[in-house]
Amino acid sequence: MLRIILPIVLAVSVCSSARAEQALRLQASTSPPYAGAALPDEGLALELVKYIYADTDYKPVITIENWARAVEGTRMGVYDALASVWYSKDRDKDLLFSEPYLRSELLILKLRSNPRVYTTLQDLSGSRLGVRTDYAYGVDFNAIPDLELVQEDQLVPNLLNLLDGNVDFVIADQRTAAMQLHELLADKITQFAVVKIPLPAVERHVAASRSWPGHEKMIAEFNRALSALQKSGALQPIIRKWDERYGGIE
Repeated sequence: MLRIILPIVLAVSVCSSARAEQALRLQASTSPPYAGAALPDEGLALELVKYIYADTDYKPVITIENWARAVEGTRMGVYDALASVWYSKDRDKDLLFSEPYLRSELLILKLRSNPRVYTTLQDLSGSRLGVRTDYAYGVDFNAIPDLELVQEDQLVPNLLNLLDGNVDFVIADQRTAAMQLHELLADKITQFAVVKIPLPAVERHVAASRSWPGHEKMIAEFNRALSALQKSGALQPIIRKWDERYGGIE
């Protein structure tokens, strides 16, 4: 009898392990401090995503790619999902978004030598604004008269453009700006100032290709695990750890 039961127990155990190890092909783009191969735990967003998936039947296999390639590859179903993406209506056509797992604040930077006070987005009329290519800022830039958008793939070129007078302002994620100013432009950080214009917060999601057959089940599993971890407060120490690594910007 024991010889009959033991193989059954082992088979059940193997099947359970197989379910827990279901591979999930996730894509991300280099965007410090959220994602990057050289960052601890591959960045704040990816550390959170891996922590959340540890409470599911999925094991994320994350590839860090060029942003445009990551988005297009996921939309076409070459990859299963994006690990860190902002929501937009256009993206929602091809991607199913999870509940947000991380909130970020946006800010606008100017040179401290510019004495003018700006209080609304309309005050940017006629200026040049440095933005990152294909970023869903949640701001209707078309509603600002004669605003010229100057696109760069990363934030640092935008900051250098501001220093060189090639743009008048730069819009950025607060954590990204704090990290890159302190790490890469520390000797020039006092030349920048935050413009006191209120901006909408942005939220990061996992987003699965709608062409992938398992997209609804995976997103539901992620949301379930995320909700439980948010209720327990287990994600806050990870977020706090990253926020304490870099100073703010005034």
